[in-house]
Amino acid sequence: MAIALTTLIAEAQRFLGSERIQDYCPNGLQVEGRPQVRRIVSGVTASQALLDAAVEADADVVLVHHGYFWKGENPCITGMKQRRLKTLLNNDISLLAYHLPLDLHPEVGNNAQLARQLDITIEGPLDPNDAKVVGLVGSLSEAVSARDFARRVQEVLGREPLLVEGTAMIRRVGWCSGGGQGYIDHAIAAGVDLYLTGEASEQTFHSARENDISFIAAGHHATERYGVQALGDYLARRFAIEHQFIDCPNPI
Repeated sequence: MAIALTTLIAEAQRFLGSERIQDYCPNGLQVEGRPQVRRIVSGVTASQALLDAAVEADADVVLVHHGYFWKGENPCITGMKQRRLKTLLNNDISLLAYHLPLDLHPEVGNNAQLARQLDITIEGPLDPNDAKVVGLVGSLSEAVSARDFARRVQEVLGREPLLVEGTAMIRRVGWCSGGGQGYIDHAIAAGVDLYLTGEASEQTFHSARENDISFIAAGHHATERYGVQALGDYLARRFAIEHQFIDCPNPI
């Protein structure tokens, strides 16, 4: 079965509410391909490796979290950017990208899906007074040590996380997938025992240590694999089309 590309886009936009969200890049259709869609390939980032895999998989649409045309980037279509766009255009494949809408969504969002993977019960936003803060806060069913929770993260995400260990047992958790290390002060203010994100900055260590909370950096890529899979699955079910998630490993 095939559906119109315009129909797929309209449903994704409606479901994610992406037109209401200000972002650092265009959300939705970034590169237009063939007008009919039978197969979606999803992945975290529209890298050359993912595009080549999508061509091999005979995809009509590549659906990603990290697409192109970010604010402040060089607009010239040269080098790596030229090769990526050439691959899409030569193979008549569309590129759909959703950044913040896919972090924020309460069902298929990266943060909601990460909670599901790690058995965290969502309580609410990390900072209810600041809508620009993307993260969430929640609780575990029982208190565990920081090292035990880090082992859970490693088992689920398949990547050894960086751990800064505080003294408290872990019951309340704050988290933000990807590059959310700057939200650690919001997590401290929220009174969590542990804050988890994808990346760490030099000052993150000091914030965690001096405020005696545990901190985990579990990988930008690793923490953002689940939202795009869930969105692809939703669209595939909605329109009875095919969906394949392709993970192109990234240690960062």
